[in-house]
Amino acid sequence: MIALKNAKKQRKNPNDPARFVKVTSVTDDGEIAQKKLYSLGEEAIEKEAFYDGFYAVCTNLIDDSVKDIISVSEGRWKIEESFRIMKTDFESRPVYVSREDRIRAHFLTCYLALLIYRILEKKVGNGFTSDEIIYTLRDYNLLKVNGEGYIPEYRRTPLTDRLHEVFGFRTDTEIVPTRKLKSIIASTKK
Repeated sequence: MIALKNAKKQRKNPNDPARFVKVTSVTDDGEIAQKKLYSLGEEAIEKEAFYDGFYAVCTNLIDDSVKDIISVSEGRWKIEESFRIMKTDFESRPVYVSREDRIRAHFLTCYLALLIYRILEKKVGNGFTSDEIIYTLRDYNLLKVNGEGYIPEYRRTPLTDRLHEVFGFRTDTEIVPTRKLKSIIASTKK
């Protein structure tokens, strides 16, 4: 920025490096004028360095303990991850409906999908990313063989093995008779 003589500040970005560039307007004789000199703003760097190693948390939870406030702040990433999952994986946006009841229904469906996802995430345990869980479930298909039953049409992975373990049935090792699959589906309705 100093070499290019371009230190426009981006107002929306608090981490904009332009905050460390000092711009002074002077003439060749050193008087204030149209010509601009760009230099490193040592004062701004020192002022910000004073807060190095500190992380400020602003809250309206005045009666809560510091430990509780920090705990809430540390869990913020999970909330942000949930919004990312809803926007990207569940495609909650853009919304192509305009009636209020349909908009509410759309977002209710997205929130319910997120709730079901979070419950499933807890059941299978750590070690699987949101993308792994979502794309494994999307690809978890069975192919019907008339008169025989169903055969897996998905690739077996550690996650599919874990899902079978958690939910107490297998669909990956052999043909699943139609009667067996119907009993698996019926057990989910209890």
